[in-house]
Amino acid sequence: MALSVHTLPLCRFLVPRPQSTRSQGAPSPRLPLSSAPAPCRHKNQEDNHSYYVSRLYGPSEPRSRQLWVDVAEANRSQVKIHTILSNTHRQASRVVLSFDFPFYGHLLRQITIATGGFIFMGDVIHRMLTATQYVAPLMANFNPGYSDNSTVVYFDNGTVFVVQWDHVYLQGWEDRGSFTFQAALHRDGRIVFGYKEIPMSVPEISSSQHPVKTGLSDAFMILNPSPDVPESRRRSIFEYHRIELDPSKITSMSAVEFTPLPTCLQHRSCDACMSSDLSFNCSWCHVLQRCSSGFDRYRQEWMDYGCAQEAEGRTCEDFQDEYHNSASPDTSFSPYDGDLTTTSSSLFIDSLTTEDDTKSNPYAGGDGLQNNLSPKTKGTPVHLGTIVGIVLAVLLVAAIILAGIYINGHPTSNAALFFIERRPHHWPAMKFRSHPDHSTYAEVEPSGHEKEGFVEAEQC
Repeated sequence: MALSVHTLPLCRFLVPRPQSTRSQGAPSPRLPLSSAPAPCRHKNQEDNHSYYVSRLYGPSEPRSRQLWVDVAEANRSQVKIHTILSNTHRQASRVVLSFDFPFYGHLLRQITIATGGFIFMGDVIHRMLTATQYVAPLMANFNPGYSDNSTVVYFDNGTVFVVQWDHVYLQGWEDRGSFTFQAALHRDGRIVFGYKEIPMSVPEISSSQHPVKTGLSDAFMILNPSPDVPESRRRSIFEYHRIELDPSKITSMSAVEFTPLPTCLQHRSCDACMSSDLSFNCSWCHVLQRCSSGFDRYRQEWMDYGCAQEAEGRTCEDFQDEYHNSASPDTSFSPYDGDLTTTSSSLFIDSLTTEDDTKSNPYAGGDGLQNNLSPKTKGTPVHLGTIVGIVLAVLLVAAIILAGIYINGHPTSNAALFFIERRPHHWPAMKFRSHPDHSTYAEVEPSGHEKEGFVEAEQC
């Protein structure tokens, strides 16, 4: 599914930033490629990124060792070696967490582990997983399939979820040695990057075949009218925030800890939202009963319900007065009332074709149908066969729509599997064409042979 990805530059933070905590004004000297960074120069560095506070711990600091999760000593029933990811290159696989993990204020239960040293945190799998919505301790062109000793391991004990890329090698740079590092997602929202073995300077790693990134990113998705097909809509991803760590600070036995900061989404009432002293411009949307700055994963809803306009110059007392004076809920209007069925059907069609445009519902309706069914006191009476034909056509269209909604909501049902098996390409797994500027990933497919509790996918 091809998506256009945009970056909102005003919400992008880099590390180090201009307002650096260094005592000297001059930037750090660039190290020659032949030398590794000196461990003794690492200091505890702290930066505020609006959504998170990051703290970097050098190899000589005890905290860096305390943050490392020793997967080898964990309960074996809670540790799993992903045999597919451990034997492939540029593959990704969905994993369900045992707890809700808050990421930029959004509670997530599913994440996608990629062989390239990062975790994709988005809901929609697309061809540019490396672009945004990631947790990346060290995103690079790692190939776990190169060595039998390379593994991708994950561990979940109910309070922390850890992904460890163990003894993995860079594609084309195997002679430089193996990397061992991990990303830990804590239930309280903390994110920890731990680095055990980094055999070379990270700035040396080439990004010509695969992006090289260390940090966090999140984005929201909106639907825009397609310029090519007027009746269709195109999904676009807008990155509203990114944290980029200084790659020269990533060395063996170092660690980075991200502590989440409060966001507008945590406020559950109008009073708490409007009185918030956060740096975000929090506004209350009465129809959604949600506090937001407008820049989060719910932006599409925020725009569709006109929340930005609703909140202008309004107080909580105004919302309460409107609530008491409003009509009953049965007579209220919802922006989605008219096209809820169309949206469900469109998503089903989009999933099957793996295109980036959400097709409009093809069935006909409206005034023409109503005119045919409306009784007339004048003119020629409608023939009984015509009425029966119209009714049967409506029922057939309704059955198709309901079937589409059911299959879309139950992808593992017998009906869904019937259509999936008879398609020329698989779904929901996506295999992408190579692109000169972006690395592409394939999701581990649900069809195939079982292998130690995992589903085996064919190579791209």
